[in-house]
Amino acid sequence: MADQTRPRDPVDARAFQNLTGASDQAIADLDRYRQMLEAGNAVMNLVGPASLPDFWNRHALDSAQLLPLAPDARVWADLGAGAGLPGVVLAVLLKEAPEAKVWLIDSQTKRCRFLSDVVSALSLPAEVVNARAESLSIKADVVTARACAPLDRLLQFAEPYRRRGAEALFLKGEKAEDEIAEARRHHRFDAEVLPSASDPRGRILRIRSRQVAA
Repeated sequence: MADQTRPRDPVDARAFQNLTGASDQAIADLDRYRQMLEAGNAVMNLVGPASLPDFWNRHALDSAQLLPLAPDARVWADLGAGAGLPGVVLAVLLKEAPEAKVWLIDSQTKRCRFLSDVVSALSLPAEVVNARAESLSIKADVVTARACAPLDRLLQFAEPYRRRGAEALFLKGEKAEDEIAEARRHHRFDAEVLPSASDPRGRILRIRSRQVAA
């Protein structure tokens, strides 16, 4: 992916493909997902309605920018997957990668039904799990989340995965540094704050798995 330090506006399907190198099939799958997201959003709260016209930047690119940060990762766990962001986008882009798998984990049954429909319709290398994230013991290369919880709680949710060696990549907003400061009151961790490709206010938190709080 090209330089991630500058926002690009507008981003449509062609621009997204140029930025990420996504295949034609991946673009078709993502467009189908966009349509399913719009339909699902009409009957349940998946994403903010105002964000849908900016799907390719706000949702697709925002999610896809994680892949270059862990290029060798094949197994991802998306906690509080909700609408499927970033997990569904990652699964689409990893579709042809050997042994790729994305775990889509959410405690809300309605959202899991939506995610299952998407996984089935797009034949994604993903599995939907209707459970609380912290109750599972899944081995993954990377654990991720977007709009799920403050970092303090996210680290609790992610602890079982990090204990099994997963690196954490969390998509956060402009208050990421404040969340880090609060989380340090209860957890010991190393955090790298990276800029977002989709929003100059956004941040990506890379948290290493070597140490978590008791």
